[in-house]
Amino acid sequence: MRLDNKVALISGGARGIGAAVAKIFAQEGAKLVICDILEDEGRKTAEEITTAGGECVFVRLDVTSETDWEQAAAEVTNRFGRLDILVNNAGITARGNVEETSVADWTRTMDINVKGAFLGSKQAIPIMRAGGGGSIINISSGAGIAPQPGTSGAYAASKGAVRIFSKSTAIQYAAENIRCNSVHPGPIETDMLRATRPDENNLEIMKGRVPLGRFGRAEEIAYGVLYLASDESSFVTGSELVIDGGRTAQ
Repeated sequence: MRLDNKVALISGGARGIGAAVAKIFAQEGAKLVICDILEDEGRKTAEEITTAGGECVFVRLDVTSETDWEQAAAEVTNRFGRLDILVNNAGITARGNVEETSVADWTRTMDINVKGAFLGSKQAIPIMRAGGGGSIINISSGAGIAPQPGTSGAYAASKGAVRIFSKSTAIQYAAENIRCNSVHPGPIETDMLRATRPDENNLEIMKGRVPLGRFGRAEEIAYGVLYLASDESSFVTGSELVIDGGRTAQ
């Protein structure tokens, strides 16, 4: 197993990409703490993993709250005594051009997408250091490299910040065997995609910008995250893994 006896914490683990990552991690032997503000869905995902033979606990987490992160970190150390992998997956999307974006929407997007990754990393690093190292994987977006027409400036800026924050973290902690990389999904078939773009015509236009001609699946992102979490990527840090069907290559 590629993650045998490793301990992982995943934010935004209740559904979508986060849940797919959690399930694949469990299949590969990891012990899991999944966190989310969606308590019912989070507990359901944790139950599915344990029923299938995995080891998983759910913790409610608002990623903008330092107190919540402290409690999540305490749960990890109290239950498992170590932390090998952190996946900062929790995030929100945004809509509208610059003039249509309110200060409140800008701040909320930055708080969840960027501050959340910062707070998670800040809590994880001391635990990883004590264990001799670890891997931090921050879920960014293709929009953090090359926004599409109509992509929210707030969203693109937040995901671009996650990309550069990952590189900075990687350089700062490489000497302590703590790696940090970012993953950049293209449009993925999830509840969030459908909720934010209910117009089928809009979805078809978005799909048309993907050279492979389809939306990605959450599992396709999860397998990329698995690589970065595993020892197979032991010489990979400060990098970005783009999984987008070729969209940003155009």
